[in-house]
Amino acid sequence: MWQERVAEFVTLLVVVNPFGVLPAFLAITSGPSAAAQRRIAIIAVVVSFLVLALFMVIGGFLLHKMGISLRAFQIGGGIILFLVALEMVRGESHETDAAGRKRSVAELAIYPIAIPKIAGPASMLAAVVLTDDHRFDVVQLSMTMGVLVVVMAITLAMLLAAGPISRVIGESGASVIGRVLGMILVALAVNTILNAFGDWLHLPPL
Repeated sequence: MWQERVAEFVTLLVVVNPFGVLPAFLAITSGPSAAAQRRIAIIAVVVSFLVLALFMVIGGFLLHKMGISLRAFQIGGGIILFLVALEMVRGESHETDAAGRKRSVAELAIYPIAIPKIAGPASMLAAVVLTDDHRFDVVQLSMTMGVLVVVMAITLAMLLAAGPISRVIGESGASVIGRVLGMILVALAVNTILNAFGDWLHLPPL
């Protein structure tokens, strides 16, 4: 049984990728104060946990009832991730919205940190797949949920360390890291979409 938990931990840690979230978090929260950064980190992790926990419990059921395939969900999530990554590459700020209004801490935490950075299409899909075979088994589901709590705790620890890291690398360093990560996220988003199309059309892997 512990082998299954370890496999779930590795899978969720890879798809959530707290080490990859950190540079994006630094780039997006370069303006707010250290206290605001901590609040953004906490809110983002809590929201991400709730979203992924919801997908673990009823995600597969909802997608099935709505007639949405996992591939369609994967393609849609990949498109959203691509748009967010494109903004990072171009260096666009998320501190103000389209109307020029300064965004609140909660708004920054929810988008784009919680969704789609932490609870992105890959992690949502993993949450559905990992629990699809035992979503009616309360014990198994609870253990998988416990694994998710551990992964979210690691993610929170990484984001709370962003303050000291940002003071070391400075705003310019955060900007460079954010743009580089944006390029990686663009490639990841495109790969997500192509994999979904490849599975649908039974194409050979890239």
